[in-house]
Amino acid sequence: MDKMDLMGQLNAVHSASIPCLLLSKLIMVAIPITQIAIVPPKLFLPGAVYLQDCPKQHYIPIYLVVCGVFSIVLALLSCLPCCRTEEGGGNKTLIMLSYIWNGLVSLFMFCWFITGSVWIYSIYPPNYNSTLLTEPYCNKTLYLFAFWTTTVAYILIACLLVAACCALICMCACRGASNA
Repeated sequence: MDKMDLMGQLNAVHSASIPCLLLSKLIMVAIPITQIAIVPPKLFLPGAVYLQDCPKQHYIPIYLVVCGVFSIVLALLSCLPCCRTEEGGGNKTLIMLSYIWNGLVSLFMFCWFITGSVWIYSIYPPNYNSTLLTEPYCNKTLYLFAFWTTTVAYILIACLLVAACCALICMCACRGASNA
């Protein structure tokens, strides 16, 4: 496929309807606000409240606190001025620095998620009874919150991968049908 053919296809794309545009803008505004305002405190607070209540695996509350803090950092980094301006305009250094920091924080969050998963799933099921002195315990609220938050994250990742594969298959099928 040559460059002119690709540009012709891009220019031939029809504009979306007004309700579709409004819905997409609403979603694109609602998701970051939700990510900044709701999700990080829900991760941060149980970890901070029960910081000393899991001797069985004392890293679980720390995992939740760090996830909450870095979720806020990642959300704020995504709000940095990364918009592109006309040729020759804009601060390319700031844009590049923003991309680098965003990538580094995302990489850290990915590694932290895997590490937290090991900490959480390695003690399943923990002892929830704090009165037994023979075995270390973990607060039931803290552990179940961390367990289900991590499990739901894995389920969402799996759903996104399945949806992406289906979209890829549909795109390939549509391309094959249009070329025939």
